[in-house]
Amino acid sequence: MLPWLFDASSLTARLVERCGKDFSVQVISQRWQLLDAEEASAMSLKKVRSALVRQVLLCCGDKPLVYARTVIPATTIQGAQRRYANMGNRPLGAMLFADRTMRREAVQVAILPVSHEANRFAEADEPVWGRRSVFRVSGKPLLVSEYFLPDLTKM
Repeated sequence: MLPWLFDASSLTARLVERCGKDFSVQVISQRWQLLDAEEASAMSLKKVRSALVRQVLLCCGDKPLVYARTVIPATTIQGAQRRYANMGNRPLGAMLFADRTMRREAVQVAILPVSHEANRFAEADEPVWGRRSVFRVSGKPLLVSEYFLPDLTKM
């Protein structure tokens, strides 16, 4: 699991390399929500109250390999960054790593809480490890959390 957790390259590119044309993004939800205080703190935001929260599965064929949650403050998707609000089923990683203004902050490692709704995709009794990073595009933050589902390590 360590190579997945601490790889600084694009997760999307690694999955496309493994899955080829079978790689896909399945959007679970994308909606505006009140910004969680802990997530706001991770992005060093004090007065921002809302964010666009996008939850997806990164799949190889019909197997979900990664559950990802992206938190995009309203202030981030103004101007040129508006494209981050309209991704549809395009992978965020491809957009981020193609953006020359993108800077990634430190990776934080976590285990998906057993009570989290995304555990239904894991279909296993083992812990689901993940990571999160703040990405800054033109200095504006996005918080990306990625959890590696058991089928990923079986590939």
